[in-house]
Amino acid sequence: MSKLTYVATENAPAAIGPYSQAVKAGDFLFASGQIPLRPDGTLVEGDVTVQTHQVFSNIKGVLESEGLSLGDVVKATVFIKDMNDFAKLNEVYGEYFGDHRPARSTVEVARLPKDVLVEIEIVAYLGK
Repeated sequence: MSKLTYVATENAPAAIGPYSQAVKAGDFLFASGQIPLRPDGTLVEGDVTVQTHQVFSNIKGVLESEGLSLGDVVKATVFIKDMNDFAKLNEVYGEYFGDHRPARSTVEVARLPKDVLVEIEIVAYLGK
């Protein structure tokens, strides 16, 4: 019997491949990368600022489905299409995390699913 629990919520887009929105393992929740899709699967058009707001909406949807919030995030990995957009992305990121400062990595990538501008994955502490 697996010690993993798979998470699925209608408050974030369904996985577009053979993976889960998130997996609980031990004291942590590992969320798959979120891109700027609405929960109904439609793509949010716009610049990195608009797309990052949708990404955070999706992350919050996954976290809230498990009784968590952004304050429980311990690590974020940010994938960005163009590092020239870093300042805009960072501004939105700061709006959501406020004074909370999870560990973070940010990397520029050649391409993201559906040719979006940003993808963010998180690890959250379940506090058990």
